[in-house]
Amino acid sequence: MASYNPVTEEVLQALRKAVGDKYVKTDADVLKTYEGDESLAPSFWRLPEVVVLPANTEEVSAVMKIANQYKVPVTPRSAGTSVSCGAVPVYHGIVLLMERMNHILEMNEDGMYMVVEAGVRTIDIQNLAHSKGLMYAGDPCSSDSCLIGGNLATNAGGNKAVRYGTTRHQVYSVEVVLPSGKVTTLGATLKKCSTGFCLDQLIIGSEGTLGIITKATLKLVPLCPYRLDVLAVFTDLAKATALVPKLVKAGLNPTSVEFMDNNFVRSASDYSELRLPHYEDGCYDIISIETFTEEELDDKMDKLAAICEECGATDVVEADDRVWKVRRNCLESTRVFSKVATSEDLVVPVTKIADCIQTLLKESKKYDFRLFCLAHAGDGNLHFQILKCHMSDEEWERQLKEFRAMAYRYVYGLGGRLSGEHGIGFKRLHYMEEYTDPVELELMKTIKKAVDPNWILNPGKVIEEE
Repeated sequence: MASYNPVTEEVLQALRKAVGDKYVKTDADVLKTYEGDESLAPSFWRLPEVVVLPANTEEVSAVMKIANQYKVPVTPRSAGTSVSCGAVPVYHGIVLLMERMNHILEMNEDGMYMVVEAGVRTIDIQNLAHSKGLMYAGDPCSSDSCLIGGNLATNAGGNKAVRYGTTRHQVYSVEVVLPSGKVTTLGATLKKCSTGFCLDQLIIGSEGTLGIITKATLKLVPLCPYRLDVLAVFTDLAKATALVPKLVKAGLNPTSVEFMDNNFVRSASDYSELRLPHYEDGCYDIISIETFTEEELDDKMDKLAAICEECGATDVVEADDRVWKVRRNCLESTRVFSKVATSEDLVVPVTKIADCIQTLLKESKKYDFRLFCLAHAGDGNLHFQILKCHMSDEEWERQLKEFRAMAYRYVYGLGGRLSGEHGIGFKRLHYMEEYTDPVELELMKTIKKAVDPNWILNPGKVIEEE
């Protein structure tokens, strides 16, 4: 295992020289703010020794050179919306905040791209694109608060991934500070390229372990002028989950297909102070269809209604802003029941989603925790929110370990994986080692050692050092 040095006064002086006294924070209350993230798993949290706020790529580079010189670990942090302990400073050291790098540098309407710094809020990117008749298709549910750098680091998914893909599919190029402090730009504003290794895609989704993304050129797409959101309500879980493969097979090409079990329907409705159809017994499928002509929209809506009816939907209605408000408040609503919880981010083939949801919900009845299910159903990404409630710490840890062992074996047996969009972070580190093919794991560690021999950048995430 790598050994790290503490942040000494000498290190602090070097950091102050690099970014300015004002942007090197050591106050206890500031450090406390950055010990955790949105994971609701305080047993994983760690206190940093210093928080540093660089203003540009050059300052990020300087911080990494200092870290290597003194062998101090660096944890890059965007908005802290990770639910996988991805922003937790496992070995203390330096937390590197990207929030000052928050400028949109170029909006190119003809080329349909945007150049942004890593600290720009995702919602601001979406809004600017929309104002020009274009769309940035990356759409994580935390878009109001998350930063694009964090989206890139975790290859965030979200509501539109079923049609447009995840964050990595929305990117032309990234500017990256490597663990050594060297700076490079990977990728280019090209439709295709077969020139060397695809290193930009290697960095995207590496969770800040291979480099710190400081700037990105994002792809934009034409904004569809016609859209309709539909809420299909089911009182039978099996019928609700069986809808998804039929939608995909029908060629409707939906922008999003979101599933909420009745636990989430009730908790999020209460939290939002709204009442939607079948509050007491309904499961929801929310389907979005976008087209470039009104005729195509009408045709797809007719097909969608027929499929929902065939699958046994109790109600099929337009999904207005109230429905999306309930959907957005799902995870936040569970804090009413438990301040300690964990979010599973499993992904399975779309054809297996019905079996997976039904099986794991059934198995969860054997335990004392509460389990709610939410899914980006169109791409097979399942979020199981597991609530500790009034369980003792000992029972919580024991039962959670037992449930995960069962669930992960089952999911991998279906051809699935641990994470569809949230990443491995610190929380799933042990399970990544356990369930990943040894040859694949060895290759990942070889790459990490090559670019970060001191294991300085975001240690304790994704893979363990041997």
